[in-house]
Amino acid sequence: MNEPTATLPLLVTRRFAPAVRARLDERFALTMHDDEAVMDRDALLRTVAGVSGAMVTPNDRIDSEFFDAAGPTLRIVATLSVGVDHIDCDEAARRGIVIAHTPDVLTRTTAEMAIAIMLSLVRRVTEGDRLIREGTPWELSPNFMLGTSLEGLQFGCVGFGRIGREASRLATALGMRVVHCSRRATGEAGERSFDEVISTSDVVSLHCPLTPETHHLINAPVLRAMKSSSVLINTCRGKVVDEGALVDALRRGVIGGAGLDVFEDEPAVDPGLIACENAVLVPHLGSATHRTREAMGMRCVDALMAVLYNEGTATNIITVASA
Repeated sequence: MNEPTATLPLLVTRRFAPAVRARLDERFALTMHDDEAVMDRDALLRTVAGVSGAMVTPNDRIDSEFFDAAGPTLRIVATLSVGVDHIDCDEAARRGIVIAHTPDVLTRTTAEMAIAIMLSLVRRVTEGDRLIREGTPWELSPNFMLGTSLEGLQFGCVGFGRIGREASRLATALGMRVVHCSRRATGEAGERSFDEVISTSDVVSLHCPLTPETHHLINAPVLRAMKSSSVLINTCRGKVVDEGALVDALRRGVIGGAGLDVFEDEPAVDPGLIACENAVLVPHLGSATHRTREAMGMRCVDALMAVLYNEGTATNIITVASA
């Protein structure tokens, strides 16, 4: 029996894991931006014309202009992310275009990143590394660079979905008390109002999606409501936090510190944040392990195969009611 030939045209906007690329090569005629850098917008709109599907990243803006450029052949867009704030899902639904994402496979790695940043911040790991690399004289003494132990602290989880739950589980294993809040009540132990989570927690960890309601959810009044010793951790989306307000809060000691894996205008980072010694800054590494990125890519391919070749079942489709 002959192997199926690559027939359907597919746009791939970034260089993915070798195993993912090999699987795509087997069944699709690829137009691929084989680079680590983001695809130029003009090139994106030019090369999407006439394809049956597209495999994209959060750096690609998928909107009406993109759909118009693709034309009527486009049936599915699969994104290498859980969040879909870069995609106009309502417009896709109106046009009958399927949107697929990558839930589940990055839950553990992203939760681990939240905990890693938290530990680095409260135990002053990054600050200590910086001190040594800068050649600052130091010696062990009873009061040198004292941090905070996590045991007995309250971990406030904002957004109690897959990643928030896993981060909370890891925090519990470290001896922390967990409280949480979500857009919808869960009725589970530890559930509190957003205001109570913010005002009583020693660590506030953000795990909510970016929506119009959560844009700048963490702003100046919210930061003022936090304990002066508390720290903010963000591994969800940069625009959930008003960075200008955060810089001001860090400078004035309104809160104790912040650990960020995401930024409002990444890859640009507010110079004010860079100047803050009480901030740990990470270049969006939440899902950045070999195994996780490959698994994310494979979930995209599964959806592409299910929709375009009717092979297998896609369980990672975004459902939006058509207008």
